[in-house]
Amino acid sequence: MTKMRFSAESVALFACLLLSGGQMSGVVGFSSGTINRISRPTTRISAAAVAEAVNGSTKEETQAPPEIRLNVPEKARTVSSVCTSGTLCTASYMDGIEGAPFGSFVDYVLDDHGNPVLLMNEMSMHTVNIQKAGEGSLVTLFAQLGGPTTSSGPAHGQDVSRCSITGTIDKIESNAEDWDALRMRYGIAHTYADQVMDSPKFHFYRLTPAKIYYVGGFGVSSEWVPPEEYKEATPDILAKDAPSIMARLNRDHTDDLMLTATEILDTNEVEKVRVTGVDRLGMDLRVTSRMPRRKNKLLTDEFRVGFRIPVISVEDAKSEILKVFQEAWEKNNGVTWGDDEVPGADVPVLKTAEDNLM
Repeated sequence: MTKMRFSAESVALFACLLLSGGQMSGVVGFSSGTINRISRPTTRISAAAVAEAVNGSTKEETQAPPEIRLNVPEKARTVSSVCTSGTLCTASYMDGIEGAPFGSFVDYVLDDHGNPVLLMNEMSMHTVNIQKAGEGSLVTLFAQLGGPTTSSGPAHGQDVSRCSITGTIDKIESNAEDWDALRMRYGIAHTYADQVMDSPKFHFYRLTPAKIYYVGGFGVSSEWVPPEEYKEATPDILAKDAPSIMARLNRDHTDDLMLTATEILDTNEVEKVRVTGVDRLGMDLRVTSRMPRRKNKLLTDEFRVGFRIPVISVEDAKSEILKVFQEAWEKNNGVTWGDDEVPGADVPVLKTAEDNLM
């Protein structure tokens, strides 16, 4: 098969055809109501350095591997940005439980620097606790993602990303530079606020982070995030759409995911594959397979499948994912691209967690 290259204009035309429902040979696409198929990708970026890192080689590569994972500050900022409510933990001043952690469900928005802003009633118990603790006292705001990750329903328990922001909290005065912007932002995120934000009993408070702790999910990464890096981080552009993308993939593309695990990730005896994360740099896959020596035991590994280029929209992400599926299909069917180049050979892949219970 002759390997074809296209100009930027041709790629743009191809994308338009894909989104409009044009039919080609390959993998079934996302759009409902029509069957979209994609041809093999036209833009390829070498992932040799990533492959070398996964395989433990120290061979130097002239080309740096593509960035295929968000850094931890970006992940933490994404969680706090997507969530608009969480648990505020203050120190209780109630007789008999003085000093005990007191959790309250609260709504919030972020200011331009990622600081949580809360609208609180002066009579609420958490507000009373803050006032009695005095200036400089610490509180913690806990927030976690919780969108659907499977066709059976939303994610539950600890298998979601979460973030704890600990810092000082202070009342925002009406002469603050961003006062009007915060009022408008809060009113858009929480429609009930328009009815109470002008009441003398309600006040805006800003939480300034001193420590930030991020957890990626059950049994995966957890790390303290420097507040300065959190402040400068950019939330992921796909964050709000990621749950629906994952649900669609896990529901409608099980065969494509199985082929991706066997052909792109080189995993044998695969039992189940589930998408656990999608962002502008790639997608996370959880692969369950049979142990090679103990067929009655299951092995679960986590993989990162990167996009060759960062995406800037949901449609871009769908296109990149379908390219991976297409290459897995082509490799499974013995397709080559000339000079014995195998489809999927340079898809950026990284094993992020390994089941060692052999």
